[in-house]
Amino acid sequence: MARSLVIKVTAGADAPERCNQAFTVAAAALASGVPVSLWLTGEASWFALPGRAKEFGLPHAAPLTDLLDAVLAGGRVTVCTQCAARRDITVDDLIEGVRIAGAPTFVEEAVAEGAQALVY
Repeated sequence: MARSLVIKVTAGADAPERCNQAFTVAAAALASGVPVSLWLTGEASWFALPGRAKEFGLPHAAPLTDLLDAVLAGGRVTVCTQCAARRDITVDDLIEGVRIAGAPTFVEEAVAEGAQALVY
């Protein structure tokens, strides 16, 4: 079975380098042919909404919108159920292609044969 990455990003604009690293690793893995599931939790949940990634900036880093678009084009993006609820984010608010799912789904993906989980 092929290796895959399950990446959970727990930071947003509150920790921009950590946030950007998660998106960069996800996009780089996809470009290398590695299947990726990117989980947006905590403050990163906001990036599931249209226009929010465009507001994020980090010097000497790829634009978050480009990285998110790359992950959406080739991987899966999920917002944590509880994180979305705490922010009043509903499925109707999300960028097309993003889903909402909970901890059981994350655990299922993270412990799947051949999966490697990373948390940022």
